[in-house]
Amino acid sequence: MRNVFDGRAPRLAALLIGAVALLSFPLWSPNPYITSAGVVVLSYAVLSTSWNFVGGFTGYMSLGHAAWFGLGAYGTGLLIARAGVPSFLALGLAAVIVAVLAVPIGIAALRVRGASFVIVSIALVLVLLLVFQSWRSFTGGSDGLVVPRPFPDLLRPEHHVVFFYLFAVLLAVALLAWWTIDRSRFGLGLKAIREDEDKAQSLGVPTFAYKLVAFVVSATFTALGGGMYALWFGDLDPIFQFSILIGSYMVLMALLGGVRNLFGPVLGAFVVGIAIEYFKVSYGDTQFHLIATGLLLAVVVLFMPDGVIPAVAGLFTRFRPQQGSIREMTAAELLERDRGDAEPAPAPKDRAEVRR
Repeated sequence: MRNVFDGRAPRLAALLIGAVALLSFPLWSPNPYITSAGVVVLSYAVLSTSWNFVGGFTGYMSLGHAAWFGLGAYGTGLLIARAGVPSFLALGLAAVIVAVLAVPIGIAALRVRGASFVIVSIALVLVLLLVFQSWRSFTGGSDGLVVPRPFPDLLRPEHHVVFFYLFAVLLAVALLAWWTIDRSRFGLGLKAIREDEDKAQSLGVPTFAYKLVAFVVSATFTALGGGMYALWFGDLDPIFQFSILIGSYMVLMALLGGVRNLFGPVLGAFVVGIAIEYFKVSYGDTQFHLIATGLLLAVVVLFMPDGVIPAVAGLFTRFRPQQGSIREMTAAELLERDRGDAEPAPAPKDRAEVRR
């Protein structure tokens, strides 16, 4: 019980402190702009966690997850603006539509690996960008699409606070789903695919089916993040919604925190998101914030290639006192010990002889 308490108590305490700090953020936020920046950071956390269903479990590096982000956003917006569907019902329907579309796309894309898969994922984003830009009569084209607000009576500061908590709930659901998969037999099969796909298949793991399920789950959560963003921001632009940069942010945030850790993408999203917002405020409309963010990520990748959380955990392990370690023995010590075991014990002496 003491070992269990010592191992879990610090993690539970850190989780509780983090949850309290997160949920209380709108209360101590100094102004509505900071609150809106918090919404953006939480949306990044949702997207990077959603990407991690594929990247963290299977090792497939998709740079095209902006396709699901854009489809979720535009699906939600079009259902509201064109069909008059209630806001959150439209969000759920758009996620279902994206999940259905992800099945045939995943069947085609997951037949390749490595760089070929990366190219296919990027091509998907570019194709959707051209479609939504050109179909002006339906999507609004380059003029964008205005999405009616789900809470029209709320002022903008209250609107930010409500969506901050909605994004927090969506993030909690995504983390719970990732945690459940990570501890299941399905998750074990996905991690086997990540380590060696051919060997996993030879051992009987249905690799293609497992990859497809992870792909669809990842696309669905990404679409939910995109749809929630559409409801919050209210103005969609195909150049932003289907941006390669959004997909790259998802990958870099997850890699920054650590793709094999539950909270790795969340930590990466907080670091990158806060840095991006700070650099935007500091350097105005210039693109220097992209350069600064790239330098930050380069430093982390060079010195902490497995991510921040594994690096910090390894640092604590290095300075933690070792318990129950096994003392190493040299070959000479082993030989001497064997000789001592092989020599017969001396015969006991007679009591009379001992007295003399």
